[in-house]
Amino acid sequence: MEWVLLACVVVGAVLRPSNTQVAVPDTVLNCCEGDILILLDSSGSVSSYEFSHLLLFLADLLRPFSLRQGQVRVGLLQVGTNPHLEFGLDAHNTQANLQKALRRTRQLQGDTNTEAALRLAKHLLTQTETELPKVLVWLTDAEQPGDVDGPMAELKMEGVAVLAVSTGHGNYQMLRRVVTPPIEAHLYFVDIDDISIITEDMREAIIEIIRAERLRVVYLSSHSAVLQWRPVLTGYYELRYNCVGKMDGDTHADTDTSCSTGQYHRRTLPGDSSWEELTNLQPDTTYTASLSPESNQGFLNTLSITFTTLPEELSPAVVSVSDSGPHQIRMSWGPLQPARVLRYRVEYGAIPSGQVHTVTLYSHQNSTLLTGLEADTQYLVTVSALHVTGKERAMSVTACTQEELPGLADLQLTPVGREGLQVKWQGHETGLRGYWLSWERENTQSSSKPSFSSMYLPPGTFSTQLTYRTPSSQVCVSPVYSSGRGHGICCTAQKQTDSRHRG
Repeated sequence: MEWVLLACVVVGAVLRPSNTQVAVPDTVLNCCEGDILILLDSSGSVSSYEFSHLLLFLADLLRPFSLRQGQVRVGLLQVGTNPHLEFGLDAHNTQANLQKALRRTRQLQGDTNTEAALRLAKHLLTQTETELPKVLVWLTDAEQPGDVDGPMAELKMEGVAVLAVSTGHGNYQMLRRVVTPPIEAHLYFVDIDDISIITEDMREAIIEIIRAERLRVVYLSSHSAVLQWRPVLTGYYELRYNCVGKMDGDTHADTDTSCSTGQYHRRTLPGDSSWEELTNLQPDTTYTASLSPESNQGFLNTLSITFTTLPEELSPAVVSVSDSGPHQIRMSWGPLQPARVLRYRVEYGAIPSGQVHTVTLYSHQNSTLLTGLEADTQYLVTVSALHVTGKERAMSVTACTQEELPGLADLQLTPVGREGLQVKWQGHETGLRGYWLSWERENTQSSSKPSFSSMYLPPGTFSTQLTYRTPSSQVCVSPVYSSGRGHGICCTAQKQTDSRHRG
C-alpha cells in the first residue's frame, strides 16, 4: 500500500500543470550554451512502440535550440548490450540535420548495459570545454538498469547535471539518487502515450542549466571596453556601469568620464542587442557593469561583471626605423594621439659623441625623415612626446645608416657587326662581389613589348659581348657589394651611333 501511495504522489507532483510556462520556442533559439548528451534506452526491454515515441519526444524537446559550437551541442548515446554512439556532440550544427538523424535512429535491442554506456558518456562529456554546462538526459523504462549509482556519481562529480525520464513505475529510489537537484524539476515518471505533456517542463529545466547568463568583456583597452552577452528576450535591456576605484589614484583631463564612486551611467538597449561598447573610460581603473533584462516573459536574472581598464599606453610606445640609406633614415612612432599630445621632439646624434640635432613636430605627425647623416654610422635617436597633462614620455633607439657603396666609374658601348655589342666598364674593386648587367634584346615573339635579359659577372670582369640586341638597346651595369648594389650606369646603343648617358 505504501508503494502505491508513493507512486501516486510522484505522478501528481511531476505531471502537474506549470503556472510559469513561457513561449519557449521564441526565446530558446539564442539563449543557451552547453552540451546535452541523450542517454537513450534502446534495449529489448523497451518496445518498438515506446522507442519510436521516445524519438518523437526528443525531436520536439530539442527542436527550439540553436545548434553549433558556442551555443548548444547535442549527442545521442544508445544503451544496449554494448553502447552505441548514434552521433557525437559535434555531429550536427543545424536543426534540420539533427531532426533527420533522429528519424534515422534504429533500436539496438539486446541487454540493458547502462553501466558501460555511462562510462562512455563520462568520456564524451569530460573531453569538452570545462567551463560550459553539461547535461545528461536519461530516457529509460527503469527495468534492470544495473548498478548505475557509482557511474552517475562520477558524472555529477565532474559537474554534469543528470535528468531522467522513466516510462515505467519502478526504481524510484534509484532514479531519485542519480538525478541532480531539484528532484521535482529533473525527474519525470510518465506513461509513454502522455510523454508530450512533460516536454515544456523538461525543456525549461534544461534551459535553466545551460542558459548563457554570462556578461563578458571581449575587448579591453585603456579607454574603452566591449561587453558581450547572449540575447534572450524581446523587450529591452538596461545597462548600468560605474567606476569603483582607480589603481594609481591619478586622473586624466582628456577623458570625459571621472571616477566618481556611486555615479552610474545608464543606457537602454534593444532586446536583440548582444554587445555594447563603453567609451571614454579612464585607464587603469576598475569598473562594474550590470545588464538587467526587462521583459513581460517573466523574471530574468541581472548579469554583472567587474573589469579593470588597461594602463594608458602613452605615445611614443613604439619607435621604428625605415628607409635607411647612406645619408638618411626615417623614424616613425606610435600610437598617434593628437588629442593627448601637444608636440613631439626628435633628438639624434652620432654615437658616441656626435653633435645632437633636434626636430620639433606637430601632434598629428608620427614620422620624420632625418637627412644629412654620415654613411655607415650608428645614431642614437630619442623621440619625446609632451602630453597635455604635463607628462613627458620618451623612447630611444639606435639606427644605422648604410654603407656608401661606390658606383660604376665608366661605361662604354661599341657595336660589333650588325647585331653584336661590346660592353666595357670601370669600377672600384674594394669590397666588390661582382657586376650585374641587364640589357634590352630583340624580341623573337610577335609581341611588341621589349624583351630584357640579365647576367651576373664575377669581380675582375670589365667587359663582355652581347648579341641579338635591338636597333636601340639600353644596357645597364651596376657593381654588387655584400650589403647591396652600388650606383650603376645605363647607356643606349643606337644602330649607327654610340650615345652615352650617365645615370
